[in-house]
Amino acid sequence: MARLGTGIGWRPEIADAVEGMPGIDWVEAVSENLCPGHLPDSLLRLRERGVTVVPHGVSLGLGGAERPDAGRLAALAERARVLGSPLVTEHIAFVRAGGALTASPPLEAGHLLPVPRTRDALDVLCENVRIAQDALPVPLAVENIAALVSWPDEELTEGQFLYELADRTGVRLLIDVANLHTNHVNLGADPADALAELPLEAIAYVHVAGGFERDGVWHDSHAHPVPRPVLDILTDLASRVAPPGVLLERDENFPDGDELRGEVEAIRVAVEKGRASRPAATGGRASRTAATPDRAPHPSRSGSASADDAVRQRLGLAQAALLSALVAGTPVPEGFDRVRTGVQARALAGKRADVVGKVAPELPVILGARYRPAFLAYAQGRPMTGGYRRDALDFVAHLLRTAPGEGEDPGVRRELREWWLERSGPVPRSTRPGVRLARATRRVLLRR
Repeated sequence: MARLGTGIGWRPEIADAVEGMPGIDWVEAVSENLCPGHLPDSLLRLRERGVTVVPHGVSLGLGGAERPDAGRLAALAERARVLGSPLVTEHIAFVRAGGALTASPPLEAGHLLPVPRTRDALDVLCENVRIAQDALPVPLAVENIAALVSWPDEELTEGQFLYELADRTGVRLLIDVANLHTNHVNLGADPADALAELPLEAIAYVHVAGGFERDGVWHDSHAHPVPRPVLDILTDLASRVAPPGVLLERDENFPDGDELRGEVEAIRVAVEKGRASRPAATGGRASRTAATPDRAPHPSRSGSASADDAVRQRLGLAQAALLSALVAGTPVPEGFDRVRTGVQARALAGKRADVVGKVAPELPVILGARYRPAFLAYAQGRPMTGGYRRDALDFVAHLLRTAPGEGEDPGVRRELREWWLERSGPVPRSTRPGVRLARATRRVLLRR
């Protein structure tokens, strides 16, 4: 695979800045936010200039107990073909649990949650990765994630887990150095130890992002400048191997173009600093350029066992119990840190509120300052049932079912009701005068 170079995460909010930024060799776009038949003009212009575009998936849930959904895999494959991408990427995480495998209600996290680093979970992940590799037209790379909670009774370190995954499947690795920093602060994992255990030749590219610390917990926000410790981890990685690509991620609180360019330049400097300290010898592991391994299995992998249904069910039950505690208010499973689990639950609810506010921007306008506290109260014990758009509809339906609060403006409920009626049907309601009159007449008659 050709070297990617220096890149930045493409987002609509910074599309103009990205197009005008010098020295950008490639961009990464969230796969689920792209419609293959209606790609943003900015991405099309970048591609015409020869800028590589890599689709980055967030919803496959390769670390979940269920086998990957064929429809989601087909969608990721289609985006890779349309964009002419040299690879696609996803996460080592689970994003949903429950359902038929565990005979329990399906639950959606709306977030990337950590996989237990056990032999069972590794078997499941390896099989899921192989299924994805077979369905995709280009190589797959998978990303280590940031975690607020750790699983009890883990059997492998993060570096060992990633090494075995790459060794058994030939999958490439997307190493997020910001996530290594997050896990260092939150879980005590040493980034240098993780880097030392990684199969550096499997690295496809590297993510760099910012975050913030609150009450001793690091939040991987992608909404703050890249801190020095993250750049230091990048320098450490670059001292061991030449990464084929390095990319800045920013998802919120977008700065102006000059600040973005400054962050990209700081990443270049950190990589160059690491390169300058790399041993000159060509035979050592630290001096190699990260190459992409063959997709064909190594002979030692050919006999690796698949995960049977009993293993998947055990993992599914464990993941459903944790996710239920995080999003449905059930008791925290034994062995988990209750304080950290509470932090994660609040973070998930906060993210739901933020994303629903973006998916349905009318709701914060209609509700004003009431929006966030009302949504957080609704989310407590009410998990997502079908994505963020469905979540917005369910939230408004909940508000309409509850009694009006003291001093609540009746006009707000009317606006919420109109918003819900407009969006809850299979097609938008007609605005033709005759249809609107019929609806108004029906409402009057129903009230009698």
